[in-house]
Amino acid sequence: MTVYSIRDLEKLSGIKAHTIRIWEQRYHLLNPKRTETNIRYYLDDDLKHLLNVALLKKSGLRISKIAAMNSDEIAEKVKKLSEDEFASEAQLDALTLSMIELDEYKFDKIVAMNIHEIGFEKTMLQLILPFLDKLGLLWLTGSINPIQEAFMSYLIRSKLIVAIDDLPNPDLPRAKKFMIYLPEGEMQELSLLFIHYLIKSRGHKALYLGQNILPTDLKMAYDIWHPDYVFTLINEPIKKQSIQSYIENVTEMLPDVHFLFSGYQIVSELLSLPRNAETLTGLNDTLDFITSL
Repeated sequence: MTVYSIRDLEKLSGIKAHTIRIWEQRYHLLNPKRTETNIRYYLDDDLKHLLNVALLKKSGLRISKIAAMNSDEIAEKVKKLSEDEFASEAQLDALTLSMIELDEYKFDKIVAMNIHEIGFEKTMLQLILPFLDKLGLLWLTGSINPIQEAFMSYLIRSKLIVAIDDLPNPDLPRAKKFMIYLPEGEMQELSLLFIHYLIKSRGHKALYLGQNILPTDLKMAYDIWHPDYVFTLINEPIKKQSIQSYIENVTEMLPDVHFLFSGYQIVSELLSLPRNAETLTGLNDTLDFITSL
């Protein structure tokens, strides 16, 4: 059983804590429990109820009308809404609810609908990546538990792998070869998989090395495959050395390949890059680089 504060509810639902308190007082929408020191707290059922209320409100229903419904009526209304189509502004809430309930069917329905309407790439850019940003914030603030985070990561990872596999293998003379990896301690696998998709969808080749790759492993893979570019994301500090020394190490080890560095640690520091390296400041910059080749 997970216990939530009113601030957790605010982060998960997008509804301000002040508004939640007003709804409690005026409509008895939630019935928080109290600690011995009179601090209110909420349980899973409270959160699910609030997320359902948020979905109905964003679909156009007035809060007074929602408050007049019982729990079964609200659940039925949300079910009908999901069988039609969630409005774009409500889809992040719907994905959040699917995470809280560990509901793979609901997740698949939302993602499949978007892929059908706007394609996989735009679904990632407009829905999944904003959701991952929200997920990261919720994880850092302790508003979700590891099971929920792992559940959503697995579902998104599965979608990415299927989408990559569905792309034809590049066979154009102009195709460039990218070797992509994450250094030791870096956990942004979903972002790296999406970069893999973008590279392949633009007609280029990508060798995906995965996570926790040591410089010696990188050298071994390079000697076998001889890529044109090596791409990595560095969002976390690297163990036992500075970011600057890590860059110097790997670029000196592979002087004949062009390195592409991205991630928070790269963008936030004043780094001196060697001639065979450049910084990509974010996803848009990375996408522009790949598309321009």
